[in-house]
Amino acid sequence: MSEIKVPDLGESISEGTIYKWLVKEGDTVGQGDVLAELETDKVNLEISAEEDGVISSILRQAGENVAVGEAIGIIGSAAGAGAASGGKPAADNAPQSGSAPAAAASTAAAEPAAAVTAPAAAEGAAAGTAALASPGARKLARERGIDLGEVSARDPIGRIGQADVDGHGAAGPQAAAPAAPAAARPEPHEARAPPAAGKAPHAEDGKATERKRMSRRRLTIASRLVEAQQTAAMLTTFNEVDMTAILDIRKRRKDAFKEKHEVGLGFMSFFTKAVIGALKAYPMLNAEIDGEDLLLKKYYDIGIAVAAKEGLVVPVVRDADRLSFPEIERRIGELASKARANTLSLPELQGGTFTITNGGVFGSLLSTPILNTPQVGILGMHKIQLRPIALDEERTVNRPMMYIALSYDHRIVDGSEAVSFLVRVKELLEDPESLLLEG
Repeated sequence: MSEIKVPDLGESISEGTIYKWLVKEGDTVGQGDVLAELETDKVNLEISAEEDGVISSILRQAGENVAVGEAIGIIGSAAGAGAASGGKPAADNAPQSGSAPAAAASTAAAEPAAAVTAPAAAEGAAAGTAALASPGARKLARERGIDLGEVSARDPIGRIGQADVDGHGAAGPQAAAPAAPAAARPEPHEARAPPAAGKAPHAEDGKATERKRMSRRRLTIASRLVEAQQTAAMLTTFNEVDMTAILDIRKRRKDAFKEKHEVGLGFMSFFTKAVIGALKAYPMLNAEIDGEDLLLKKYYDIGIAVAAKEGLVVPVVRDADRLSFPEIERRIGELASKARANTLSLPELQGGTFTITNGGVFGSLLSTPILNTPQVGILGMHKIQLRPIALDEERTVNRPMMYIALSYDHRIVDGSEAVSFLVRVKELLEDPESLLLEG
């Protein structure tokens, strides 16, 4: 027998939320099999079995918060599970509603388990049964008016799970009472469901509403964005870039570039190189406030904001100043694919000295990006749009223009420095050959 424990989640992360179970009680598993998915502030992680066996107990349910090192389930030996169930799958012994033979079979199958767990149950009663119940079990017991002292635990260590309370309610006097809505009780192997699934009439105005629980990542994003606005003296300055030269290079070189390097030539490599050139000229945009000190960073780890299904993430391109155009494009492509597949690792998200975000891919013409603290600068890219540009007093031409925005922390970056930084980015982008010199 072994416990399924929450693994170490990395620096500064002490807890997570069980996103979903991929197994249920009674399932046979092998070493290395994925048992559950855990949602953290930054990434989702898989919890795997450390040995072969049978899932004898699930202690914490989908939607519950769990700490590093906490036991969330029990893996028993396959031989012990087979003996207890008479050699049949655990699901065959589950009580069936309205079936007397099934109930009798369930009682008979439960007797050996009860004998095994009697010492643990007695110890739990002495210390307070409620203390050995999971939060989900306590909540369900309150909703159904069930005394936890009357609930039998299937867990070998005596902990009462939500499934125990649910089974007790189905077999006891509470069975006749109206059951709580299924959406309020996530099944052990299902993804977390909102408290009220679907649409329900509002109590006051009768209009339909839908309640959805925010994911842990969305809560973290919300908290960090509010923190950035509350702690930093954030200001945004704007400029515009004539993208003619870059579009011309991409048109002439994209096929040869793709054939040689097996990666497309996008805009992000140009902007990454331009940002690095401007950071070298104005190093305060690559700094960080640490108490009363400034940390001036001599390296260039550029964060690239990616819109993933679970929310915005910012994977980091390490030492971007040392990478060539194809290396930058390839690395950004790899990180973006991982972000959308929800397979980014924590090291790929940590750190970063400056961030680039591209709202233009969604059609944004202009925006004010929010700082990715503790960084003090973030560059916003936007949609390329043909606009009339005056060449002189008599000539006007249509050019592909892009608005760019720099949000910065005014506590350590002066306005003149921020404006000069953005002008430098503009100059480098409008003269792409100069980016080779900056590299």
